[in-house]
Amino acid sequence: MALPKANRLKSRKDFQAVFREGTRRHGSYLTLRALRPSSSRVPYEDVAATTTQPTDSANPVSTRIGISISTKVSKRAVVRNRLKRQIAAALHKLLPKLLPGWRLVVIVKPTAAQECVREQFLQELEQLLAQAEVLNGY
Repeated sequence: MALPKANRLKSRKDFQAVFREGTRRHGSYLTLRALRPSSSRVPYEDVAATTTQPTDSANPVSTRIGISISTKVSKRAVVRNRLKRQIAAALHKLLPKLLPGWRLVVIVKPTAAQECVREQFLQELEQLLAQAEVLNGY
């Protein structure tokens, strides 16, 4: 199941900000980069969103997630897309537990292509999100 549009990290600037300023958590199959929401500064691309959609405490900014899979994982696009769909489905299950406002990038390691099981992805994602303190009550 795909992630909702409101929860997708799309722009290159967002990805660069997460890679530049975010914290890293490593697992055996995945690496998580997480950028904590900051109330003091608003990135340029979010200014337009805040002016058209008023955000208050009742309607917080949703957590946005991007998935990065290099050709080092597999040369075959079919394999990379299957991994991406499995990770997106695991993240979709975890969406209600995530704190609002975070920007996350999930990076797939080459070891995931050989031994990929959906339950392992879900378990490792939960563990990495808890380490990064993104989960509710972590």
